[in-house]
Amino acid sequence: MDVDDLERRYTLAGAVRRYDELRARDSLADPDDPTGPRPLSREEALELLALGEVIVRRAAQGRQLTVRTARTTGASWAQIGRALGATRQSAWEAHRRWIDAQVDHPEGSGGLTPEEAAEARAWLANDAD
Repeated sequence: MDVDDLERRYTLAGAVRRYDELRARDSLADPDDPTGPRPLSREEALELLALGEVIVRRAAQGRQLTVRTARTTGASWAQIGRALGATRQSAWEAHRRWIDAQVDHPEGSGGLTPEEAAEARAWLANDAD
């Protein structure tokens, strides 16, 4: 199962639904009970693993977009760090790394142009809180 194919196929909500379906069946399956849920096949087990990665990727993307929203609405890095269970510095550094990684995406794949990245970096400015 190719995680990149699944990432193109599923939204976050769709990936979570399919993940939950497979995860529930996997946890309830009893190979010795032919009347219960059937165990996952190899392909389904690999799909479950890949879906977990899709969820992590999509959630991380959403988190960084929300960090940007929090900054544009006036939240300090200390507040963002507390919301993430992190320090202000680690929240700031994670967002800077995310911005840098977006510039490396091929054009048209959801990345940032150099101009957009420069604008996003402007929101990284330190604050007093």
